Amino acid sequence: MEVAEVSGVALALDGVKESTAGGMLRWTLDGRLVARQYDDSAIVLRIGFEERERLLRAHPELFFVPPRFDAHMKVVLRLTDAEPAVVASALRAA
Repeated sequence: MEVAEVSGVALALDGVKESTAGGMLRWTLDGRLVARQYDDSAIVLRIGFEERERLLRAHPELFFVPPRFDAHMKVVLRLTDAEPAVVASALRAA
């Protein structure tokens, strides 16, 4: 999956809006971050700690937490090998 494809999935969620910041895409709901582009092949999701741990255990090949995000409710999703259903589920959880 590519970042451009994430837009379609995110915008299909009720109330989610797309914008850009610093040339990177971001998706918000009621002004709160849902997800943002991390780089050309990954997104950052704002997600609760319990859900983050569940995603890390279920899909360690797709999700990771950089050290600077340890204390934050965020997880990075590698899109290269991600199935659309996994991306959609993670966005809904965010």
